[in-house]
Amino acid sequence: MEQTQKKPRVFSGIQPTGSFTLGNYVGAVRNWPALQDAYDCIYSVVDLHAITVRQNPADLRRQSREAAAMLLATGIRPDKSIIFIQSHVPAHTQLSWVLGCFCPFGDLTRMHQFKEKSKKHPEDINGGLLTYPVLMAADILLYATDLVPIGIDQKQHLELARNIAQRFNGLYGDTFVVPDGYFPTVGAKVMSLQEPDKKMSKSDANANAVVHMLDEPDTILRKFKRAITDSEGTVRAGADKPGVTNLMSIYSVMTGKTFEEIQREFDGQGYGVFKEAVAGSVIDTFRPIQAEYRRLLADRAYLDGVLADGGAAAARLASRMLSKVYRKVGFVAPDALAH
Repeated sequence: MEQTQKKPRVFSGIQPTGSFTLGNYVGAVRNWPALQDAYDCIYSVVDLHAITVRQNPADLRRQSREAAAMLLATGIRPDKSIIFIQSHVPAHTQLSWVLGCFCPFGDLTRMHQFKEKSKKHPEDINGGLLTYPVLMAADILLYATDLVPIGIDQKQHLELARNIAQRFNGLYGDTFVVPDGYFPTVGAKVMSLQEPDKKMSKSDANANAVVHMLDEPDTILRKFKRAITDSEGTVRAGADKPGVTNLMSIYSVMTGKTFEEIQREFDGQGYGVFKEAVAGSVIDTFRPIQAEYRRLLADRAYLDGVLADGGAAAARLASRMLSKVYRKVGFVAPDALAH
């Protein structure tokens, strides 16, 4: 009897802090549904990572469900993928402690995001802020992950996970799969509409700089009309035209058109027509997602059922890896105790 080939496994997580942005969609979420047929996919709402910055408990609970609903609305299917809330699987924090003992302190202090968040929140430079890349490594390594869909800004964290896996394997033999990154080729990084030299961020103080996936069509159109471009008036990509290049990248992702096709489409038409077209492509993409998101949130029993089933499935997989790691480092297994 012919055996079916095991699919490579994908793991990715997204924080439930604030609403998803166009940047989240283009850089990560958009790619996830397309992976479900070719890969064994596991997606997590990483609420443990969220508390490195102080959260309102009621908001965090609400946003965790909202994040799950948004993942489902974008095309994640519970019959094809596992979707769960990170804190529902204790093995994440259990493995994180072990991995932290195999991660040099200097590696953590060199993390770009630790430096950036320490500057941004000098009043709360907590231990979790320093060690959350180890928890991220545990998230990935716990499931024998082959591929991690990430944005360019997370590449350093993936390298840390790879280094920890290789270090552990070198000491204890083949244990962890050493994961590779999955990087989208176009639109991996959406920039601010107001400061196109900076990444689009949900925490930007300027509301016109960021497009949220739940923004109303009129709001999306207004934000794109106000997007910073330049005085040239020509739709073309280039290092000297960061604002226009950013809009072209967004339009390319939404329509599937190449930069050359976009340049021909808007030749001689100016930025006004171009901005409206970019806004329209985003509105058309988000409209069905928004409708499905609202439907899912209204069906609390279904959403919670999906998360409960996903958490149970993730826990079963995670327990296998955690047991293997615990045995290799020398912990006494509970079932080995005499009764």
